[in-house]
Amino acid sequence: MSALKSYEPLVDSTVDFYLEQTERFYAATGKTCNFNRWLQFFAFDVIGELTWNKRLGYVEKDVDIDSIVTVLGDFLSYCAVVGQQPWLDLLINKNPIKMLLQRWGLVGKVFPITKFALERQAERAAEVEKIKLHGLPDSTDKQSGVDLLSKFTASIYEHPEFMTDDKALAASISMVFAGSETTGISLSAAFYYLLKNPRVYQKLMAELDEAVGNGTIVDRENGTVTWAEAQKLPYLDAVIQESFRLHPAAGLILERVVPPQGITVCGEFIPGGTIVGCNGWVIHRRPEIFGADVDTYRPERWLETSPEQLRDMKASMFQFGGGSRTCLGKNISLLEMYKLIPSFLRRFEVELEDPSKPWKCENHWFVRQVEFNAKFKPRQLHATV
Repeated sequence: MSALKSYEPLVDSTVDFYLEQTERFYAATGKTCNFNRWLQFFAFDVIGELTWNKRLGYVEKDVDIDSIVTVLGDFLSYCAVVGQQPWLDLLINKNPIKMLLQRWGLVGKVFPITKFALERQAERAAEVEKIKLHGLPDSTDKQSGVDLLSKFTASIYEHPEFMTDDKALAASISMVFAGSETTGISLSAAFYYLLKNPRVYQKLMAELDEAVGNGTIVDRENGTVTWAEAQKLPYLDAVIQESFRLHPAAGLILERVVPPQGITVCGEFIPGGTIVGCNGWVIHRRPEIFGADVDTYRPERWLETSPEQLRDMKASMFQFGGGSRTCLGKNISLLEMYKLIPSFLRRFEVELEDPSKPWKCENHWFVRQVEFNAKFKPRQLHATV
């Protein structure tokens, strides 16, 4: 979490541009927005900025560049199946004949995001080579942010016995796979539950307006909110935690393999080699932890409970996994959410295209939303100042 300040300038760049493009494409035209897709575009471009100091181009054009989002969605759908039945992968993607033909260059092609990553590395070849030889310079401007390509490359200098060019490339590419889909899903959940619960929406807006009025949030011209300012907004925190509780991104269990000697879980012995796991959708609805109304969206539960119960609630949240295997991108995702949600709500009035129509969700290991359509109107920014 202490590294977030160095990343925030990179996130700021995309947040600012995203708000302007939302105005251009939707608020100024009255056009209906495929909001879950638009939020995913934001998450993709933030990851591009963080990894290569260059957006991928989704927000600029409002299109699926090189069909990367579609290809990634199809890939995750495939993984959801073969993750439960691994033998299928040996027949489809990993069969010896297909892999031999790939090595010979007779089938297959470069995945679009791999092509993008290679192009970015080629553009900065001299810089990358210098970092590999000497590491990151002490004079690096931390105010403008140090992108992850630079940090991955620096690890080749710092740990040559382990890190290689190929591993640095793989780390960069994995940022897109791991860092965009889950954040887009979580942002969609936060906005959807707000829009389906006008009382909560109005209460959050009152907190934002009051914070601007008393100086907790600086009244910037474009309406943006910093990470530090967002941390002073208790109802915003409750709204985000409650959306995490009701809609964790992962919809299947997070698996672990029992060690050879076996283990006792909840009083029952599990033999070694058994796959066990937890599901956030189950854990987050435990009435003994979260109250009898576990299926109700009620952010106040995070503010009204006792310190002891709040500790248990936070310890039971599983949207990023837990323990030593907690999602490595957790803090980056939180940074994006705590900045974009209040900034977007300050800038635009948001409403569902059809309030009577629920969204649809598809569980392909990640529970992604579809048919979440919304409209935006420009909001008077400085009315409360």
